[in-house]
Amino acid sequence: MKQTSQPQSPSHSTVIEVNHLSVRIGHKPVLTDINLTIQAGKVTALLGPNGAGKSTLLKSLCQEVAAETGRIKVHGQVLENWDRSQLAKSLAVLPQHASLTFPFNVEQVVEMGLYPLTLSQRQGEQLIDSQLNKLDLTALKQRSYPTLSGGEKQRVQLARVLTQLAQSDKPAILFLDEPTSALDLAQQHRVLKLARSLAHENNYAVVVVLHDLNQASRYADRLIVLEQGKVVSDGSPATTLTPETIRQVWKYDPVVVMEPGQKIPLLF
Repeated sequence: MKQTSQPQSPSHSTVIEVNHLSVRIGHKPVLTDINLTIQAGKVTALLGPNGAGKSTLLKSLCQEVAAETGRIKVHGQVLENWDRSQLAKSLAVLPQHASLTFPFNVEQVVEMGLYPLTLSQRQGEQLIDSQLNKLDLTALKQRSYPTLSGGEKQRVQLARVLTQLAQSDKPAILFLDEPTSALDLAQQHRVLKLARSLAHENNYAVVVVLHDLNQASRYADRLIVLEQGKVVSDGSPATTLTPETIRQVWKYDPVVVMEPGQKIPLLF
C-alpha cells in the first residue's frame, strides 16, 4: 500500500489548466472566457455572490457541466481523454448534497471510496479507520447513514472521497462545493483545517467553493473572485479581499482589519 500519511513539501506543480472556458446553460452565458491554472500544494477558494458561476466552474472542471468553448487539462492530459476510472484515482468531488437512501452504515459508505483502488482487506480497513478518525467519525462507524444529521452526512462523504484519493500516484485533486454549509462552527473549522493540511502536508490541490470570506481568508492560499461568470480578482487574501473589490462584487462596504501578526484580512 502506498504511504500517503507522511508529510511532504508542496511542489506547487500545475495540475489543472483552463484555457478560454465558456459555459452556457440554455441561452444564458454562465462562464465567459475563463483562463487559469490550479497548483498542487495550495488551497484555492472560489468566491463570489450567488449566481457568479462558482459551482458551475467547479462542475466544469470535473465534466459535470459541458463547456461551450475552451479546453481543460488535468495532469497535462485533455479532460475528455481521461479514462474515468483512472481519473477517479487522482480527482474527487464533494458536492453540496450527496443523496444516498440505502440503509448502509457509515463504514460501508466510506468503503465506497476504495473503488477503483486495489488494496487488501486489511489495508482497506486501516485506510477507512484513518479517514474516520480524521473527521471525528469513529464513534459513528456502525451508525445507519440515513439517520445521521446533515453535517454528519457531509463529513462521512468527505471521508469517502479522501479514501478515494488515498492512493493517487499523482498530486491528488480535491473539489469541495460549499463543504461547511451544513456544519456547526467547530466542524467548519475542523474540515477547513484538514483541507489546508492536505494541501500543505500531502501536496493536494484543493479547490473549494465558499461563501464565508473570513474563512476563505484564513484557510485559502489563493482566492479567485467571480462576478457574472468572469474572473475579476485572483491572488492572495491580502491582495484580493480589498474594500474596492468587495464593494464592486458584493455591493457591501466592509470594514477590513488585518489580523495582528499575520497578513490575513478580517472583514466586518
